[in-house]
Amino acid sequence: MLVRFAGLGLGAATLTTVAAASGNTNADVLTSSNDVSSFMAEPVTPLSTLVKDKDDMKVKMEMLIMKIQADFCRALENEEDPSKKFIVDRWTRAEGGGGVTCVIQNGKTFEKAGVNVSVVHGILPVDAVRQMKARGKELIGKELPFFAAGISSVIHPSNPHVPTVHFNYRYFEVTQEKGEKMWWFGGGTDLTPYYLVEEDVRHFHSTLKKACDQHDAGYYPKFKKWCDEYFLVSHRNECRGVGGIFFDDFEMHSQEDCFKFVKSCAESVIPSYVPLVKKHRNDPYTSAERDWQLLRRGRYVEFNLVYDRGTKFGLHTPGARIESILMSLPVHAKWEYMHSPSDGTPEAKLTEILKNPKEWI
Repeated sequence: MLVRFAGLGLGAATLTTVAAASGNTNADVLTSSNDVSSFMAEPVTPLSTLVKDKDDMKVKMEMLIMKIQADFCRALENEEDPSKKFIVDRWTRAEGGGGVTCVIQNGKTFEKAGVNVSVVHGILPVDAVRQMKARGKELIGKELPFFAAGISSVIHPSNPHVPTVHFNYRYFEVTQEKGEKMWWFGGGTDLTPYYLVEEDVRHFHSTLKKACDQHDAGYYPKFKKWCDEYFLVSHRNECRGVGGIFFDDFEMHSQEDCFKFVKSCAESVIPSYVPLVKKHRNDPYTSAERDWQLLRRGRYVEFNLVYDRGTKFGLHTPGARIESILMSLPVHAKWEYMHSPSDGTPEAKLTEILKNPKEWI
């Protein structure tokens, strides 16, 4: 179902009905952290549950990612042709839950911009259990109820001088056979430029470091290193981009502290990336630079289809929604046999950095 909510999105009448049913006033809902009026679409979870269970981490995470989605989509629309808006696709999953996928395609600034929220629950598939055990999660039971909520976005700009950005933040709960609950967070933000502008990369990393430093000065160097290692296209022996931060199985503190850290990281996406769009979206470029952009996108596709955990988990989940899972793929990409940039060119400069990650700040 394709929907587009204009202005405030959900009307006050909807919120009033929910508030009355739950014993809250309309003002209580609108002034709480559970205000849904600015979202791109109605949340996946019924509004009555969002109000009733507002302190539950499942609800808090859904509310966060719905807000991040709306804020980011509107920030991107401000950089696009005024006539080009996000298509909003709210979908449900027969096995439990659903999501909201927002996409701009073939815009002036963004060739493809996708911002996907998913809130799903059900029984964890055997293949997914096997993947988690391989990452050190000891899960006991054959049929494990799970809950997963996350936001994932990939932006493929039209201009080769505007970098691609990816971010993903997620929360996971699994209930084992004796009722014990396990939970953890994961995510990250990373940049994939087609032409290296070191000032831009330093801005990007500095913004992420600032978000990390609010919680622990050791997070940025640790998660920056993890990002460089994770986004390695090993069959090419090069990184997908110039990195950022990446973390998984994040549960080392209280649930609330972990959530606050993830919130800071998610809120750093707009200030880290949108200034780069503003700076370069009208830069002139040649057909050769466009060809290089398409070749680099091919490497991006290789990583997402061969290595990415999120893609693999999605494909192993019953009722998988392929359009949302493969939303990260560009409209256009290119592969040439044995392509190698000439020495001394800007393309060669970028390739050298991708093969030898460096410290940016």
